[in-house]
Amino acid sequence: MTKTEAQEHLDAWLAADLATSKGQSYSIGNRSLSRVDTTEIRNNITYWQRVVNSLTATAAGSTQPTVRLASWS
Repeated sequence: MTKTEAQEHLDAWLAADLATSKGQSYSIGNRSLSRVDTTEIRNNITYWQRVVNSLTATAAGSTQPTVRLASWS
């Protein structure tokens, strides 16, 4: 996965969070999310932010250890 792809995923989840915070629903692919899905939305934001951060650090030549999280969805 590239940093650009990971950033696209993160941006989609941030847009979902913004839309649902305004009382709207939001669709990603074939899934529709609403306010009741805020935990799932926040979990995905956290996940994709970590992926973007990890890929950014790798591109910058960081030798710091990284943590990878499993996605169970």
